Amino acid sequence: MMALLQLRTMGLVAMMALSVSLAEDSVLPVVEAEQRGPVEIVKKESHPVLFRQKREWIWNSLYVVEEQPAPIAYKIGQLKSSQRAEVKKFKIDGEGANTIFTVDHKGDLFVTRILDREEKNAYHLTARMYDGNNKLIEDSGDFVVQVTDINDNTPVFPKTYNGSIMERSTIGTKVVEVRATDADDPTTANGELRYSLAQDQDLSILSGFEIDSITGMISCKTNTLDRETKSQYVVVVKAQDMRGMATGSTSTTSVTITITDTNDNIASFTRNTYELHVPEDHKLNEKIGTLELEDRDQIQNKEPIFNILNGNSKVFNIELSPNKDGNLMLKQALDYETTNSYTFTVQVRENLRNLHFPADNDGSAVTTAKVNIKVQDVDEAPVFSQPIYTFNVTEERIVSNIGTVIARDPDRANKRIRYSILDKDCPISINPLTGQLSTLRMLDRELEPTHMFQVKAQEEPSGLESFVKVNIIVKDINDNKPELTVDEIFVCENDLTNMVIGTLRATDKDDQPASFSFSLASESSNFSIKDYGNNTADVMVKQGPFSLDDPKDYSMDVRISDGGRPIQTSITKLAIKLCRCDARRIPTQCKAGARRMGVSVHALIAILLCILTILVIVILFVMRKRYQKDSLASMKNSGEIHEQLVTYDEEGGGEMDTNGYDVSILTSACHDGSLLRHPDHPPHPSLYAMVQKPPHHTQPTACKGDMAVMIEVKKDEADHDRDGFPYDTLHIYGYEGPESLAGSLSSLQSSSTGSNLDYDFLNDWGPRFRTLAELYGVDAPDYYHQY
Repeated sequence: MMALLQLRTMGLVAMMALSVSLAEDSVLPVVEAEQRGPVEIVKKESHPVLFRQKREWIWNSLYVVEEQPAPIAYKIGQLKSSQRAEVKKFKIDGEGANTIFTVDHKGDLFVTRILDREEKNAYHLTARMYDGNNKLIEDSGDFVVQVTDINDNTPVFPKTYNGSIMERSTIGTKVVEVRATDADDPTTANGELRYSLAQDQDLSILSGFEIDSITGMISCKTNTLDRETKSQYVVVVKAQDMRGMATGSTSTTSVTITITDTNDNIASFTRNTYELHVPEDHKLNEKIGTLELEDRDQIQNKEPIFNILNGNSKVFNIELSPNKDGNLMLKQALDYETTNSYTFTVQVRENLRNLHFPADNDGSAVTTAKVNIKVQDVDEAPVFSQPIYTFNVTEERIVSNIGTVIARDPDRANKRIRYSILDKDCPISINPLTGQLSTLRMLDRELEPTHMFQVKAQEEPSGLESFVKVNIIVKDINDNKPELTVDEIFVCENDLTNMVIGTLRATDKDDQPASFSFSLASESSNFSIKDYGNNTADVMVKQGPFSLDDPKDYSMDVRISDGGRPIQTSITKLAIKLCRCDARRIPTQCKAGARRMGVSVHALIAILLCILTILVIVILFVMRKRYQKDSLASMKNSGEIHEQLVTYDEEGGGEMDTNGYDVSILTSACHDGSLLRHPDHPPHPSLYAMVQKPPHHTQPTACKGDMAVMIEVKKDEADHDRDGFPYDTLHIYGYEGPESLAGSLSSLQSSSTGSNLDYDFLNDWGPRFRTLAELYGVDAPDYYHQY
């Protein structure tokens, strides 16, 4: 059929060939006019006038069918001219000239290859005609070769289409529009498309959707779409050219249609009865439990509405949870001792404002449920009778019974409660057993008008505690004296009698309204007071004028009464300056003088205490300095003797002992007696210094007294010397004792030979020491002398 259609189209094109004469105006030079024939030339003002010559091209309309095979070139038309001349040659120029299109000497036009209309649908060419002498007979003429279309392209869907529609939508609701394209000529049947749904699909798709054959708009065909039944459809759409004729080319695409949700299901309880347990101290506005619901709609479309029946809505409330279940909330405090259980019915309904027909589960949903709540007993903290306590206390009084703070144990055990105040500096005390408040000291409203503190109530012995705030408002009494308030007052030299020189006012720290009255406390002043009865008074001159040369200072004693109960009165000395003034009573020169105000007794006591404290500090400081000075003096008077601690564990070191310690100090001490520290006794040699040497030797006297005596003397001095400071070092003296007759074996301060010492006592040690006594013996023995 396609080949037959193409042949028919070519025949129609051949029968519709027309002879077209193309004529163009041509402006030729005068030189070429002779070649084309006689041309009349009219000269005017040396400008030639040229005549146009009509072109004589004649050819048929040229058409070529696309996709036509061209194994050999085939003729599509002929180029002709109406001029009577022997044509020998044609030339063409333009798009595809001499490649796609060729022309022979007869003017026949040939196509050499297959053409594609979708690639190029027209070719613009020009032609020239020459004679046998290769002279131009006919100038260029334009012609077009049209490429005619055939149905050689299939419809194409440029993209994937997806659509959505809400469930329960009405018939005719538009879903999505699909469009396909065809590269064939859209002005012919080859490019005209028609849309339809593929018939080999599920019946639910064909019964639920339809498509417009021309626009490709898919719309809803029913109003019973249900997302809970089927949430997505895949619709196959077919596009066909040739206006949908069976001979047209077709293509298909899949369109995914999603069914969106709407609130078309009623929420239903999952149980008929809910059992919940809650402690009696459960916090308000917190969840007790959850009432689960079943709803097939998506969560954003669920709109359950709860209602508590049986009159318990004041105690409980139901709020929506994030997943649209019911959270049972506590609105009112529970008390096990009052009510230990609650039973009520909860109803749920759905907001179906956008639904115009019954819900899917209408008739099967459970819309009521029974709720049983068991209250559990717990040991609760004490409960105060009021959330906050406020009491009034009159200032400057000791009040033993301000009021009572009462708390109770809400449990059946009714345990004993103990009260206390948390603020340690609070001037209020509380009876720990009764909660009665009293003052610890007098309160002063002017210092602190209110006292706020917390009272703790604690159960015994469980230790559970609770707190309450207590406000003490201090009530005012008239306990403050009025105080004078006045600007600086001066009197001019030329002020006369009854001249007003100042205005008196007063203030009172008390909170009560005061009616101040002013008067003179003494009549010796040269000034008077005029009280106006409105809490002000004027100071007036009794007798003037005045003089700056007068050495007298002016002042007046002002008595002020506040008119309260009891009446408080104060007397204030008011100093008045004496000045020389100008005509406008402006001071130009004043005599020294200042206002002096009364000082309260409390201020005087504070000043005296400060002075006394300073004096005590100064006396203590002076005594400390003096004690330190005396201590330093006693240190200077004490003997500046410094000994060394010597550890000596060897038997005889010979001359090397002199390197271990310096015995010169002891030697000098023995000679001058400074170790004894008895300034009232003359110095005398110690036992250590009186060790006698043999007379036949003249060696220097060494300090060889009794070491034990010296140690005892020094120890006794240290024990009885109250002015001396203890030494910084511990001295340990090791010696053989007074019973030993050998004495010291050291060679300190001895001669190089030991023959000058008396060793006769060795005879008394037995026969073993006899030989030693004979070797070191002396002629005459010496004895120790005591003093």
